[in-house]
Amino acid sequence: MARIAEVLTHVLKLEGPRAYLGRMEDGRELTPERGYVVRDPWRSLYSGRFETLLVEIRTDDGCRGWGEALAPVGPEIPAAVVDRLLADQLVGQDPTRVRPLWHRMRELMRERGHLTGHQADAMAAVDIALWDLHGRLTGLPVAELLGGAHRDRVPAYVSGLPEPTDEERAALAASYAEQGATMVKLALGKGIGTDLATYDAVAAAAPGMRIAVDAHWAYSIGEALTLGQELDRRGALFFEAPLAPEDVEGHRELTARITTPVAVGEAMRNRYEFADWIARRALRLAQPDVARTGITEARSISELAAAAHVPVACHHSVGLGVALAAGIHLSAATENAPFFEFQADSLSVAQSILRDPLEVTPAGFTLPSGPGLGIEVDAEKIAELVKES
Repeated sequence: MARIAEVLTHVLKLEGPRAYLGRMEDGRELTPERGYVVRDPWRSLYSGRFETLLVEIRTDDGCRGWGEALAPVGPEIPAAVVDRLLADQLVGQDPTRVRPLWHRMRELMRERGHLTGHQADAMAAVDIALWDLHGRLTGLPVAELLGGAHRDRVPAYVSGLPEPTDEERAALAASYAEQGATMVKLALGKGIGTDLATYDAVAAAAPGMRIAVDAHWAYSIGEALTLGQELDRRGALFFEAPLAPEDVEGHRELTARITTPVAVGEAMRNRYEFADWIARRALRLAQPDVARTGITEARSISELAAAAHVPVACHHSVGLGVALAAGIHLSAATENAPFFEFQADSLSVAQSILRDPLEVTPAGFTLPSGPGLGIEVDAEKIAELVKES
């Protein structure tokens, strides 16, 4: 029986054709030389590069599995968690005992208050690598290990439209519609009037497109209600992250007063957080990010959501090919998963670490059919990229 021999971390900071979500609001380019910056009017730090943590788990018989943490800034931090806290607990263990190993990792720092944040991101990367390794050792795809796929192709919604003007965003939406896309999400939260003007411009240019709004946690409850009611009139696809991420009651009130589905989840890491939001009916669309929850926890979250008749639409942003493949497998194996996030800005960078690209279009994702995640990471290229990062 194979045993885990090594757990290796690879910190990557890659340059893409342009920064994630394009230029800053004031028109300046977000370059690597600028370091980490806040993209006004949003509050979070962003990097001019595509940063991530890859975890590689090797067995004593030479098999290897790959995982990834969503670490858009500071990937060295979850890497240190893996190296210093998790790796020693895994060496010598049976890699096919994925759920017991997840439980083992979760308990290490749980009573010290570290069930979320960087600890969770690190565990997510390890967990994905374990599922990939389990699949490779058994010859089964992850979706099959999860009980089977409900679909071989996962519908996509195009995310962002990162152009500086509404005219350019509208033209980009029309271009995606010509490529078969039927859904798009706008990166907004820039003021009610501004958001609605962008929405209307895109709707006019691509009249058959369903449109969602990501408000980036920007609004008060009153503002969100006003915008949400306008989105109701327009038949919006969903309204993502409208209020501060810890405001469960505010989201519950908003969800009760508008018909557009309120979408939340990228800031959460585990079933306990999602259980609270679902029980309070504070969301109508759950958005776990597999590279922040891991596959094991995302599966538990999807079952909690199913029990409350809440659909699951996995979040995806700057993750590379490993995180993308994990999200596709989870989405395919989840009964009520209407769509998955298509990120044009990160896609070429995501595919660059794979020997063979995933089958992805703006309309949807094809479920990889090979064992594990169904991808082949270019280990030699990873080693070179780590040196350059």
